[in-house]
Amino acid sequence: MSKIVIAIDGFSSTGKSTIAKQLAKQLNYIYVDTGAMYRAVTYFALEKDLIGEGFFHSEALINILDEIRITFKFNEALGFAEVYLNGKNIEKDIRTLKVSQYVSPVATISEIRQKLVEQQQLMGKDKGIVMDGRDIGTVVFPDAELKVFMTASAETRAQRRYKELLERGHNLSYDDVLENVTTRDRIDSTREDSPLVKAEDAIEIDNSDLTIESQLDSLLKLVKALV
Repeated sequence: MSKIVIAIDGFSSTGKSTIAKQLAKQLNYIYVDTGAMYRAVTYFALEKDLIGEGFFHSEALINILDEIRITFKFNEALGFAEVYLNGKNIEKDIRTLKVSQYVSPVATISEIRQKLVEQQQLMGKDKGIVMDGRDIGTVVFPDAELKVFMTASAETRAQRRYKELLERGHNLSYDDVLENVTTRDRIDSTREDSPLVKAEDAIEIDNSDLTIESQLDSLLKLVKALV
């Protein structure tokens, strides 16, 4: 059976990563969470005190991009690949609201996007890959055989993110999460370099009221029709 490239784009907290992981597992494909790569750079910037409340030393970050090495290692116990920064497992560290607050501004920097897009394209050169993010079907793999655009209401996405963060032990309010979601939507959709837009040939899925199982079933049918 021939292998294809599957590009899944969409707004934050639409469950892109969850469904992409399961789809890759079903197909025995490689899964890449590009959002985790931008979160890793953001985590690096926070650790270096290059970004924070009211400041972002973007030029300084650009100057030390060569110090950043992002890799993925499959965790058999979890069933998916975790992200590593310079050899350190930062999977949990990058899922905090603090990193979420700053990842969109970091992702607007053209030099950062160029560096990560080059890595992402190399990962998919042999196909058999499911990659999710903001610009996969438009920039990273514009010729992907299957493009999907995930969406849901801001309130639904905020509720999902809020529940996830509470389960991880974070103490925060729903209103803070909703504000973060809407702010990220605005920044992601209006940045000059590779804004979040639906590719013309992408299939849109509004999963506000859909289960993971029904989404996975729909995607598997789409793949089956192509291979």
